Amino acid sequence: MASAITAPTYDPVNTANSLADKYVMARQQILDTQRKAATATEKGLSELGSAMSAFQTSLAALTGTNKSMYAQSAVFSDTSVGSATASATAAAGNYSFFVKKLATASQVSYTGLTDNAGVAGTLQINMGGASAFTVNLGAADTDANGTLSTRELAAAINSATGNTSMITASIVTTGATSELVLTAKNTGAGTAITIDTSAVTGASSLKAANADPARVRTLALAQDAEIRIGSETGTAITQASNTFTNIDGVKMTFTKSQAPGSAPVTIAVGADSAGTTANVQAFVDAYNKLKTVLNKLTDAGDPSKGAAGGAFAHDGGIRALNDRLVSLLRPTTSGDTLASFGIIATKDGTLELRSDRLQRQLALKPTSLDGLIGVASSSAPTGIAGALDKFIKGWSNSADGQIKQRKEATTNTQKTLADRQAFLEQQHEAAYNRYLRQFTSLQTLQGAMTNNLSMFDALFGSDKD
Repeated sequence: MASAITAPTYDPVNTANSLADKYVMARQQILDTQRKAATATEKGLSELGSAMSAFQTSLAALTGTNKSMYAQSAVFSDTSVGSATASATAAAGNYSFFVKKLATASQVSYTGLTDNAGVAGTLQINMGGASAFTVNLGAADTDANGTLSTRELAAAINSATGNTSMITASIVTTGATSELVLTAKNTGAGTAITIDTSAVTGASSLKAANADPARVRTLALAQDAEIRIGSETGTAITQASNTFTNIDGVKMTFTKSQAPGSAPVTIAVGADSAGTTANVQAFVDAYNKLKTVLNKLTDAGDPSKGAAGGAFAHDGGIRALNDRLVSLLRPTTSGDTLASFGIIATKDGTLELRSDRLQRQLALKPTSLDGLIGVASSSAPTGIAGALDKFIKGWSNSADGQIKQRKEATTNTQKTLADRQAFLEQQHEAAYNRYLRQFTSLQTLQGAMTNNLSMFDALFGSDKD
C-alpha cells in the first residue's frame, strides 16, 4: 500500500482575501491614520471658527461703537412717569422735571363712507399743514369693476408713493357705511393730519365727508411734549418726541403727564455697580469660552493614561494663536491692567473676576476701565478688545482668514487621501485575483494528485496478489 500524502487543504477565496489584506495592510493603516487626522482637523477648525465667531459677537455687543463696560443708571423717583438710561459719560447727580404734556400722534376719522363708482382724480394728504403725499384714486380700483370700495381707498393711501409709513389708513365698518381712520406714525404737533379733496372727481363719499365738519372727527390730537425744568413753573422744553436727551449722556422717555400741582419727578444718575460687574463678567465668560475650546484643541494628552491629545496638539500655528490671545490681555503700554480691575488669569489661561477688587478700582478710576478694554470697532479699534478683535479677524475672515485657508487645505488633503484609497483598493483587488488564481490552481493540482494516489492504491495495494 502506498504511503498517504498529507497536504494542507486550501480555501482559495479566503486564502486569497487574507493574503491580499496583508499585502496592503501597512499602507491601509497609514491611510486610515491620515484620514482620521484630516477628519479631526476639519472638525477642530469648524469648532474653532464657531468659537471665534461667538467671541467676536460678544465683543461687539459689549465693546462695540457707543458701548461701554462701565455702567451708569438713571432712575426715576416715580417709574410710572417714565424711564431713563445713562451712558458712561453722564454726570452723576439728581435732576427734577415736571411733565406737563406728552407728545401724541394725530388720528382722525371720516364717517359715513360708501363704495362709489366713477371716482378718480387725486387725494392730497397733509401733515402739519403741509403736503405729505398724494394718492392717485384713478388707479385705486384694483379689481377693475368700476367701483372704488372703501377698502381699496385705504389700500391706495397705504401704498401711495411718498407714504413711507408716515400714515396708516384703516377701515371700520359701521352698519351700512364705513369709517376711514388715518393714524400718524410719529408724534408731535407737526403730525396733524388733514386731507384735501378738491382734486377728487366723481361722486366720492370721502369728499362729501371732508366737506362736512360733523363727519370729520379728531380721535387723537397731535401735540408736542412739554416738560418743565425743576418745577411746574420752570423753563419749558418742548419737542415732538417723548424721549428727551437734554442731560448729557442721559436718555429720558416720559410715559405719563403729571396733574397740575404735582411734585416734580426726580431722576438720579449715578454709577451702576451691578451693571458694570455684569458687563465685565460677560467679557470674562466670552473669553473663557474661546480659551476653553483652544485649550481642548491644543491639549497634549497623556499617552500613559490613554488620554488622546487634541486635534491641534502638534500644530504650531494653533498653539501660537493660543499664546497670542493670552499676550493680548497684557497690553505693553504703562498704566492700568486687567488684574488691577480684578480680572485675574488662572493656571489654564482662562480668566476669573474678583468683583471686590473691581469695585475698589472703579471707585478710584471710574472711566479707566473703558479705556483699558477699549472698543472692538472695524474702523477705529482700541484697547484690549480692539486688539483681540483685529487679531481674530485674521483667522476668522471668510474671504482669506487662516481658518478658511486651513479648511481648503484639509479638503484637498481629504481628496488626495480618497484617491489614494481608491488606488489601494485597486491594488487589493489585483492581489486578490492573483492569489485566487494561484491557490485555485494549487487546489486543482492537489485534487489531481489525491486521485492518482487513490488509483495507485487500488492497483498496487498490499492486499493484491
